[in-house]
Formats: sequence, C-alpha cells, structure tokens
Amino acid sequence: MTRVNGCEHCPGSHTGTRPCLASATPKTRSWLLIEHPGPWPERVEHLPAGPVGDAVRAAQEAGVRPQLIRRPRRRRRTPPVQVYVGHSGGDDVWLEGRELADPGELAELDLQALAAGERLGFGEPVHDPVFLVCTHGRRNACCARTGAPLARHLAGSFDPFVWETTHVGGDRYAANLVCLPHAIYYGDLGPQEATAAAKAYLKGQVSTVRLRGRAGLPEPAQAAEHFVRDHSRVFEIGAVTVESLTGRSPYEAVVRANRNRYRVIFESARAADPCGPECHENLRTYFVRDITLLNEAALV
Repeated sequence: MTRVNGCEHCPGSHTGTRPCLASATPKTRSWLLIEHPGPWPERVEHLPAGPVGDAVRAAQEAGVRPQLIRRPRRRRRTPPVQVYVGHSGGDDVWLEGRELADPGELAELDLQALAAGERLGFGEPVHDPVFLVCTHGRRNACCARTGAPLARHLAGSFDPFVWETTHVGGDRYAANLVCLPHAIYYGDLGPQEATAAAKAYLKGQVSTVRLRGRAGLPEPAQAAEHFVRDHSRVFEIGAVTVESLTGRSPYEAVVRANRNRYRVIFESARAADPCGPECHENLRTYFVRDITLLNEAALV
C-alpha cells in the first residue's frame, strides 16, 4: 500500500465501497467560483497577490467558499474570466454568473453580503446547474487520477454545466461531484453513478447512490435526511426537511418528507478498514435503528 498526498491506495479505494454518507462540508453555504486555468497551488489561498488571489483570501475571511474552476479539456488563459456567486443554504438558493473582461472587478464584490445569502446583482441569474468535479491533483493525487476522467465523461453529456474545480472537501471520497446551487455532494463516483446524479439534479431530484449529503447542514442532519429519502422514496430536492435533531448519538430526528413526518433513531460509528484489512483508516458513518411514520397527534 502506498500513500500519495495523503491518499491511501489500497484495493478497495474509489470503487464505490467507501462509506460516504453525511460527509458534505457542514459550514459551506455561500460560494465564489472563479475561472482559473492553473496550475493550482496545493491551497487556493496560496495564489500570488493579484485580483484572483486577493479575492480568494477575502472570500475565505468573509466566510464564503472560493473555488477555482476551469473547463475540462479547454482552458482559457486570458480574460474574459467566468465568475459565479451563489448561496446554497435553506430554501432560497441561487446563482449569479458573469464574464469579467478585467479580473480586477472581483474587488467590487460585497463578500459580507454574499456570506449572509444576499443576492448581489453581480451578474445575471443562472437557472442552469453548475456541476463541479474536483480535479485538484496538487491537493490530492486521487482527485486528478479519478476526477479528471470523470469531468471529461460528464462533459460528454452535460458540457455547458461541467467544470473542473479545486478541493471541495473530502479527498478520501474522490471522485467528488458537487451540484450547485443546492450544494449536493456525491463521492467515490464512477461514470454511471455520476451520470445518474447529474440527470437526477436536472430533474430537481437527489440520487441517494453515493450521496455524501448537502453542504451547510450538520452531518447528523445530512444522515437523517438520507435515511428518510431512502425509506420514503421521496427524492425531490426541497421535499425533505429535518425539523428537529438531538445533539448526540444515538440521535433522534423528526424529518418531513412532503406531507409525512418521520421519527428517525440513528447512531454514529467508525467504519474501520473501509477499503480492506490493509487500509487502517477509520471513517465516521451512521447507522439507522428505526424509522417511524408519525401522525400529527404524535407531534403534539
């Protein structure tokens, strides 16, 4: 077994067998995407001083997640530069997009307002999805090894929507896909699962196959939502909401799926050696104990 940039290459890696349930980044709700051809440094905040590097660091300070993006196979090395801003928290999710002839215009962004979820009017509303595939090889070799082919595969069917991107969180789950503006995360993807996830998102739905969760939600809330989707077969993005959640394992959550409410009892655990006996890696995952359909009287 060898290790490359923190990634263990063992027999079960990146085969759809790693537990990736409830692993989307819980603190990310606002986004700044900036087209940048690369090479990308190991950490985006290490970009040299200049319009893009300064905007990345300012975004991080404001609580906005910056991502560098580029098209699979084709990279513009001179302006214009495509920029997206957006918010993925709660029910009011949105994206705005604009091409900048001068990247210096990034300094005009009100990043504090963006962090608060306010629409900036920075660009035109974007009604199509943005699919981000992490290909950040300097951050983790597996992201390039598995992510770059996946990005090219998805571009074959969903070309206008697909971008390569820098680290999205969870290198161990490469290849990773993020569907914006809702920030639905998928991990350990092959072409078939990624295509199904993209098709589902275009229909306003979530695929639970290799679903990591939705960014901006606490991990236990992501798990509760996942369990109820699988149980109820309700896959519309906005149709499932975690209404209450206890603070520690074993967790108890009340989750609404369309007009029904469910009580979910589940616990967290460590999945030892998820890639086989030589892995020696522990991953946190969740196991459901019970799901009960509640009527209105039971909630009083």
